[in-house]
Amino acid sequence: MNPCNLRGRGVLVTRPAHQAEGLCRLIEAAGGRALRFPVLVIEPTRNPAAQTLLAEHWDLVYFVSPNAVTFAHAQVDDCQPWLHAERVAAVGGGTARALQATGRTADLAPSGRFESEEVMALPELARMDGQRVLIVRGEGGRGLMAETLRQRGARVSIAEVYRRRCPEVDPQPLLARWSEEVDWVTVTSEQILRNLMAILGPAGRERLLVTPLVVIAKRTAEAARSLGFRDVVLAGRASDEAILAALCCRPVPA
Repeated sequence: MNPCNLRGRGVLVTRPAHQAEGLCRLIEAAGGRALRFPVLVIEPTRNPAAQTLLAEHWDLVYFVSPNAVTFAHAQVDDCQPWLHAERVAAVGGGTARALQATGRTADLAPSGRFESEEVMALPELARMDGQRVLIVRGEGGRGLMAETLRQRGARVSIAEVYRRRCPEVDPQPLLARWSEEVDWVTVTSEQILRNLMAILGPAGRERLLVTPLVVIAKRTAEAARSLGFRDVVLAGRASDEAILAALCCRPVPA
């Protein structure tokens, strides 16, 4: 028996369409209504420089997301071995599972909150003198990991294997039924948060800001509060199950 009962509450799921179904199924199994509204599109870069880097040998390869694994694996020639690396690091459980699906087990992954800060705190990465490190990410990703590892002595390269863009979406049908249907909003990155605000525009800003928001990263929670969100809930982890738990821990009043 599922201890969580969302009692028909509507939950806006803003993840890219190809990553949203797991969370949507959990919401619906808990008696909620998953309102699918993707505000981010992920697409491959097909970058020759990234393909060259992926074919080289590395002391450590770090994947920042499941998308990084998926799009990197798609760029590797079928005739080449997948990942020439002494060790592979994943930002969290979802990324580790994506790696496992390609036949490679993550050697390093944090056990707490799934963020780069947790990876950098791993004792195995405290000293990186002379090690060759490849960070696999999307275009314009955060530079904190690369900067930190360089300070620890690593020689860092970056392979950007996907890009993110904001889709063209008409928000009016959603805004017309917002007060009747949207009880919660979920966002899984700061870019998704900002895309959602841009898509809804001035007409939807106030409705969005007063709707309870669930996020999965501290920096996204801070950004949301700075933008004026009144009720921000930080999930315990970056998993679908943790997002559902955050939705269930404090039901929206009737």
